[in-house]
Amino acid sequence: MMITTRLCFLRRLIPLLLVFFFTLASLTVEAFTGTYGINYGRIANNIPSPDKVVTLLRAAKIKNVRIYDADHSVLKAFSGTGLEIVISIPNEYLKDMSANEDRALNWVKQNVQPFLPETHICGIAIGNEVLGGSDYGLWSALLGAAKNVYNAVKKLNLDGIIQITTAHSQAVFSNSFPPSSCKFGDNVAQYMKPLLEFFSQIGSPFCLNAYPFLAYMSDPGNIDINYALFLSTEGIYDPKTDLHYDNMLDAQIDAAYAALEDAGYKDMEVIVTETGWASRGDDNEKAATVNNAQTYNYNLRKRLAKKKGTPLRPKNVLKAYIFALFNENLKWGPTSERNYGLFKPDGSISYDIGFQGLQSSSACSPFSTIKEHGARGSYYYGHHISVAIVSAVTLLLFLQ
Repeated sequence: MMITTRLCFLRRLIPLLLVFFFTLASLTVEAFTGTYGINYGRIANNIPSPDKVVTLLRAAKIKNVRIYDADHSVLKAFSGTGLEIVISIPNEYLKDMSANEDRALNWVKQNVQPFLPETHICGIAIGNEVLGGSDYGLWSALLGAAKNVYNAVKKLNLDGIIQITTAHSQAVFSNSFPPSSCKFGDNVAQYMKPLLEFFSQIGSPFCLNAYPFLAYMSDPGNIDINYALFLSTEGIYDPKTDLHYDNMLDAQIDAAYAALEDAGYKDMEVIVTETGWASRGDDNEKAATVNNAQTYNYNLRKRLAKKKGTPLRPKNVLKAYIFALFNENLKWGPTSERNYGLFKPDGSISYDIGFQGLQSSSACSPFSTIKEHGARGSYYYGHHISVAIVSAVTLLLFLQ
């Protein structure tokens, strides 16, 4: 009688567990909590140690972080903090990653697997601004590298928590004004479309580095700086979509959505992986001022806090990583390149947009344990659920 009762219970329980498990497995991997993130660049010899950076980020309540490599000192410092980190494979590794599956697998084994789950690595960026760049050899290597890294992640059973992406500059577009006219450039399209097809299959977003600062600098005579800074302005009107834009960032994002729709990927989400405004520049970079940087970043922070979409995609809540955490004194190029930081090398604020500077850890507001482990837990809980299902099925077969 007892065996019969247990058997009936298991017969009812197993379908429910299977439904839950397969629903869980079908969820898209999310690499972004909330709407606000930051790029932690480290091309400098005077910025705080990773441990102090953790203190700074937690005090500012910035949870989403991107780095441009997989530096182990950073990954160790982030252990147990609840910070969500996207690591990167630098461009110079992509050709090797594309040609060698074992190289990709070994990279993931060395730079990802040992740090999980204590360090919340939630994404791997495959290079940065490859398509549209000057190294054409990388264009053909990008897709192969992305596939090999994804296969490595999947082989290690990490595909449920690690999202694979790559960030694009606006050089991939042939035209972006008005937003509805945007398409991928003819020279880029042959590489972009198969990449989009792969990312569509694995549920990855389209990552865009969008800089109203650079757009304004390229044509200050015809672009209203208020439009670039989220200030009051007439904005622009897109006659094809009958939409009005009161700021340039929204227009840049909707241009990307238009290009994606033209390529056949209307449902792909756009995430801004870099955006910011320089606080200092050369003589020919007049817009790079502390006041403009403060205005842009303060208004951008308010824009993201509203948790709303763009005119073309109002239901897709905008998510953005700000560039950058620090001024980086060793970057090459114009002076503006070294002055995007929200914080100075000593950890003090570059200008006030509502963040606190570096302070003792006792003043930090800890993250909720539930929120810290919620997204990451899906993989580990899913694994345990699958084990439970197998065990239950085995028991059922045994009882029969």
